[in-house]
Amino acid sequence: MKLLDQYFELQQELYEYFGYKEDWAVIPLDDGREYYWTLFEDEDGSGFVNFADTVEKLQDRDAGEYYQYSIYQQRFLPKWVYRGEKYTMISVNTHVDGNKFLQIFDNAKEIKETED
Repeated sequence: MKLLDQYFELQQELYEYFGYKEDWAVIPLDDGREYYWTLFEDEDGSGFVNFADTVEKLQDRDAGEYYQYSIYQQRFLPKWVYRGEKYTMISVNTHVDGNKFLQIFDNAKEIKETED
């Protein structure tokens, strides 16, 4: 089936862009390119990503109008954050109904972590 072949070819292109190699568990892709985002990552790879529709919502921690997913440290992967030139893919755990994703963000919308 041509459509299915195209799907897997495109998926492989995405994986190659990020240097990602699927291992043991299949984690679905999620498009987060529309969001502004900040990554909080510890030395051991744990942490979380905050993301929101606007920079203001992302930075106003008191209002809580942003999303927060923890980094999903799937033990068979060598790393959980995959940075490309224009996009970053993060293995995330939504903590909702067991959902985990490879969420793709636009690097142009990254707001670097700042000290409070």
